[in-house]
Amino acid sequence: MSRQTFTVADYLLTRLLQLKVTDVFQIPGDYVKHFTQALENFDGINTIGAVNELDASYAADAYARTRGLAAVSLQYGVSTFSALNAVAGAYVERSPIVVISACPGADMRNQTNMYGMIFHHSTGNLDADQNVFKNVTVASETLSTSVGAAEKIDALLIAALTHQRPVYIACYKEVWGEACPRPAATPLKAQRIHSETLALENAVELAWSQITAAKKPLIFAGVEVLRFGLSKLLQKIIDASGMLYTTTTLGKTVVDEVGEQFIGTYADQASIANVITTVEDADCIISLGTILTDDYLWLMENKYPQMIQSSIGQMRVGYFQYEGVMMQDFMEALLKRFQKAKAYPLKVKAPAKPVYPEPWISNSDARWNDKPEVITYNRFFQHTMKFLQDQKMMDDIVMVYGVSSAMYVASNAMGMKQGSYISSAAWQCIGFETGATSGAQLGSGKRALTIAGDGGFMMVCQSLSTLARNNLNSVIFVMSNGVYAIEQVYVDITAFEAGPQHKFDSFDILPKWDYMALAQAFGAKGFRVETVDELKRALPLIKKIKSQPVLVEVCIPEKDLPQQMARLGNETLPV
Repeated sequence: MSRQTFTVADYLLTRLLQLKVTDVFQIPGDYVKHFTQALENFDGINTIGAVNELDASYAADAYARTRGLAAVSLQYGVSTFSALNAVAGAYVERSPIVVISACPGADMRNQTNMYGMIFHHSTGNLDADQNVFKNVTVASETLSTSVGAAEKIDALLIAALTHQRPVYIACYKEVWGEACPRPAATPLKAQRIHSETLALENAVELAWSQITAAKKPLIFAGVEVLRFGLSKLLQKIIDASGMLYTTTTLGKTVVDEVGEQFIGTYADQASIANVITTVEDADCIISLGTILTDDYLWLMENKYPQMIQSSIGQMRVGYFQYEGVMMQDFMEALLKRFQKAKAYPLKVKAPAKPVYPEPWISNSDARWNDKPEVITYNRFFQHTMKFLQDQKMMDDIVMVYGVSSAMYVASNAMGMKQGSYISSAAWQCIGFETGATSGAQLGSGKRALTIAGDGGFMMVCQSLSTLARNNLNSVIFVMSNGVYAIEQVYVDITAFEAGPQHKFDSFDILPKWDYMALAQAFGAKGFRVETVDELKRALPLIKKIKSQPVLVEVCIPEKDLPQQMARLGNETLPV
């Protein structure tokens, strides 16, 4: 470090580096200048300048999902409020971001009291930022002095690690530059919160009685397993029990998708047929670490009494709720039961996996069957996934999705590596995927392949510039059909029917963009593919690109309706 004085900013940065945060995403500002200047001169952490707040915060979210912790530095008011949507998504989907800011200092507050002034970026309530972020973080602080700052920073970071959710820290603008003692050399760790002994024993006993009475039990795994580092424990439970297992869409790739017990990802009616049948036939569902949204309404309405649900927020067996039972303790106790019981592991195998070119061909919109050159959603995955597998690239990529038709289609993919599928499946944010791309690649150290809807891409297309600025060879495939297809499915699915009388709502029709000109403007390599053969020719060329982002416009018909979305849309038609 080039400066003599060790400051509050240096303390936070040192703690972050100890936790393997080697990149901080940043939007500059005058209030937060003491922190950004310290970041600029701090050895071991790179400053990743983003083009706007959503770009920076989506990136931090994906970085946290792949690295275990992330940080984003924002200006007060105008910047933090712009980032709020992304931080809320991280809160919902268990992604530990440290939101760093600064606010008007002691001198400004005195001037406010004296003159009744409103300083720039302020609503007039100087605590507004922290008050807002309290709703989407597990801990928040605004430091008015360097006294006690080290202890408060430690508490915030421990909270982020313990709960796997965002925290908010701001200082009076001068405090980031004030002197601070150095931290201990030992990195901070998450707190291990243990269960209430009797509650745990009662929950395990009742759960075991339900499990052993079941004829067709099933493990249903969610993203909290991955976030809290319990993937190895889950795999041991799968092996010891011999049970079939599935995952939520958000929890896809919580463990490697290998072995005879994995049936495929369950995404309600978007799932492969065998997955739907297996879930519906199950008479005991052990739900571990799942975040259950209205995507799983059928499951809750039809299987609630037969479910054992252990997650960070809930422990229940059927209708019986238990307070103070931690997921890790429950999983460890369950593993011991399976290992001791002679009836386990069960001798069951998942239904036969779809044989290529399934599941893509039977789910592709049948209207294009006589036009094999046309790219549909399913044909895109049919050929792209095969290329990745044939080229043995699956171990070296991470795939990123916002909520889109492509996300649901992609949930049918199998054989993916642990942690290689990132999506906004619970918060369901259109546009997340493009901003998240840089964080996914920097955090994982793997090449990010992003499949974006064109509507989502338009929301944060500037993120392409961040990729180019940092020489990242991420690939963004834009599914270009000129409409918000997923929105239209739920608004009026009949718009996809043939004939001019079936029209998309005007608010779901997108402007026409020249994506190749956009790629050139932002410093990316551009490809436009209009046929299956063009896609197949482009993929080997894309593979060779090493230090430049790639934007691929994938031209698909406006009314292409993948059967995964057709089933979902028809299931949710209003009564």
